[in-house]
Amino acid sequence: MKSYTIDSLLSARISADYPDRPGVLRDVELEIAPGEIVGLVGESGSGKSTLATALLRLLESRGGKTRGELRFQGRNLLELSNREMRRVRGREIGLVLQSPLSALNPAMRIGHQILESWRAHREGSPDLLQLLEMVNLPPEAAFLERYPRQLSVGQAQRVLIAMAIVHRPALLIADESTSALDVVTQAEILNLFSSLNRQMGMAVLYISHDLLSVGSFCHKISILQHGRMVESNSSEEIFRNPQHPYTQALLAAIPRLPTFPRTTNCHRVAVPA
Repeated sequence: MKSYTIDSLLSARISADYPDRPGVLRDVELEIAPGEIVGLVGESGSGKSTLATALLRLLESRGGKTRGELRFQGRNLLELSNREMRRVRGREIGLVLQSPLSALNPAMRIGHQILESWRAHREGSPDLLQLLEMVNLPPEAAFLERYPRQLSVGQAQRVLIAMAIVHRPALLIADESTSALDVVTQAEILNLFSSLNRQMGMAVLYISHDLLSVGSFCHKISILQHGRMVESNSSEEIFRNPQHPYTQALLAAIPRLPTFPRTTNCHRVAVPA
């Protein structure tokens, strides 16, 4: 593994096991610099969500175990107590989940849910209208009074992002956070992540099975297969010169626009009057 440097925000080499599934992650190396956007790509079952869970030290709550070294801002998170880790989650590392309408409490108003995220770590209240504006939601008090059922899926996802960045974390983990969205809303959310990265200097770990969307805005891409990191490089190099056969297969699977032969004679279909 690369030696840890003060230039790294997160530097990890970890393995993870479940009681009935040893070796879910095997010596996975991941390094994220401050303000860097890193894409993590792999097919379903490759261990992407397990890695996200392990980075937050939440694997233990599911009966799993994480081994190795996990350094974040100079501390080995695997050596922290549960109480110390609760201060890290949400405040220093934010998380955006896959299904926004399932992640939000249907019985609580939006404003109250955002305040709950704030008060988990601090007293008082943030500027909620400014926060809404940051995530491209209407900066209106009436919007804060809505319930999740009154939101579109895209709006609900933006609310989750607002809750995740309320403490301005150094790292935001987005786990398949656009998979439930239509392609237009997906593009808007990716643009939002890029904007927040520029405005706040916040690093982003964007986890997805969609290599094309990852390549559109990530600085670096890491490829995970069967619990192992098989390739990690700049987005440009991954697309231009993939080294591992699995990366090459992922690139070959990206849909291409159809090409149509040019014809000089147009065949028209007569439409009855």
